[in-house]
Amino acid sequence: ADFSLYKPNTIQRRIERRMQIHEITTFDDYARFVGRNAPELDLLYRELLIGVTGFFRDPTTWDHLAENIIPAILERRRVSRSLRIWVPACSTGEEAYTLAMLLIEGMERAHPRWTGAIQIFATDLDPDAIERARRGLYPAGIAADLTPERLNRFLEPEDGFYRVNKQVRSLVVFATQNLISDPPFTKMDIISCRNLMIYLGAELQGAIIPLFHYALNPGGALILGNAESIGGHRELFEAASSRDRIYVRIGGDERRGTRDWQPGTLGTMTTRRPDEPDPVEPAGNLRALADRILLQRYSPAAVITNGTGDIIYVNGRTGDYLEPAAGKANWNIHAMARDGLRSPLTAAFRKAVAARAAVRLPGIEVLAAGRPLVIDVTVDPVSEPGPLAGSVLILFSPVAPGPRRRRAPGPVDPKAVGAIEDELARTRDELETTREEMQASLEELKSTNEELQSTNEELQSTNEELTTSREELQSMNEELQVVNAELNARLEDLVLANSDMENLINSSEIATVFLDGGLRIRRFTSSAVTLISLIPTDVGRPLSDVTMDLEYPNLLEDAAQVLRTLVIVERQVTSRTGRWYSARIVP
Repeated sequence: ADFSLYKPNTIQRRIERRMQIHEITTFDDYARFVGRNAPELDLLYRELLIGVTGFFRDPTTWDHLAENIIPAILERRRVSRSLRIWVPACSTGEEAYTLAMLLIEGMERAHPRWTGAIQIFATDLDPDAIERARRGLYPAGIAADLTPERLNRFLEPEDGFYRVNKQVRSLVVFATQNLISDPPFTKMDIISCRNLMIYLGAELQGAIIPLFHYALNPGGALILGNAESIGGHRELFEAASSRDRIYVRIGGDERRGTRDWQPGTLGTMTTRRPDEPDPVEPAGNLRALADRILLQRYSPAAVITNGTGDIIYVNGRTGDYLEPAAGKANWNIHAMARDGLRSPLTAAFRKAVAARAAVRLPGIEVLAAGRPLVIDVTVDPVSEPGPLAGSVLILFSPVAPGPRRRRAPGPVDPKAVGAIEDELARTRDELETTREEMQASLEELKSTNEELQSTNEELQSTNEELTTSREELQSMNEELQVVNAELNARLEDLVLANSDMENLINSSEIATVFLDGGLRIRRFTSSAVTLISLIPTDVGRPLSDVTMDLEYPNLLEDAAQVLRTLVIVERQVTSRTGRWYSARIVP
């Protein structure tokens, strides 16, 4: 897997955690350590795939989905049509099974006679997680995440665990998939990708959202994590619940962001903006090549702008009518229009946008490079549905100069002409001042908007970092819980084995004393008390400090010899009461 487009901070934290475990101080040393130890590379890989999930995680999200989104999707579906859901980065499958439970409940409420199929495709990069998800076996602790009704209906107890029943498991298909390089699923009604993008960089986040738009049906729902959003792709999705991060796909059946997509190139995928025209067909297509030549040579100069006048496409040569404004680069039509064209074009643009109808300006005189030009201008809002909906087409058509008409003779009042010229000059100054003020206000608004966007991005990045840290802490907590459970199980096994051994020794009725390497008492059987004066507090005392009824003066020397040679020693000894015993000292 390629983690180059993941957030560097997340990668660094996971690597530093592995370094702390192995007590390695520098990244270079850890890199050499990984190069020499293949198992460590596998462990690091699993460490980077932070698989934190659960049933009905963030309950308000699932409540909104069950009460609003699922009924709306079912309402649009015919009874016999199938429902398709995709859960990328499904980890161990809890979220996919949660969706299956909600769909079963939703169909029973909305369509009791539903005959269509439900297809839930759950994918993840980690094959081990997919294998666990397929088994559908979860620890008993999940009972806290489900209501008793759902627990009894959808899961079955099995040896201290819970297994998802066949009704739910039959709806979900699990498969390994690399979301970055593998082709996506299509024609989906719901996509649930929660808490994946918080680990990805901005470039990869910006490419995944258009991919989800392509994969969804019109009106389909996209569910993201609490710290995630669609970013700047407002033209692709609208919020159904901003608090719960549920979005609805905008647009018809057109598929955006797919022409330049090839398997393995998601990270560098270029997405087609709604305001961009379709690219020209390859040169091998004769019709497309002919259309291209005709458009270049015979179509009028034109620009396409958005609703505020920002230029998004230029066709032909427009240098005689538009020029870049001085100062900061500004591709707005009102700032780039040449002298003589700016004022009437601004008025016509506003009128065309407000009335949603074409406005024609005949015989406009424009001063281009010191020479006057006469042009006809048409401002026409684009009303056709599709990617260019809401944009404005502006056409520039030069007018051939006609014969000058001779002015009719008559007296002219110089004072009246001067007054008119002065009034016209004042009006032009006022218009120019108004335009400059409007332009300055527009620049201030843009600057404020950019600052707000930057602040929002910083807040979102901080929120993602906090969510990532919480996910990592939860992952570590789950690992500690697993280790603790294993230790408890081993402790229980040890206690049981110890009890069995004591029962076995006591049932043999053989007086037995266990000594450590320093000949100190570790434990003894109840039968040993009849020969050696032992009480429970004697554990840990040297055997030489304890009195005994045996006539065995060389007991300690024989015990030391057995420790040294590991050879069994057997003696026949008597007690003070005259009874004989067989003494065996065993290493």
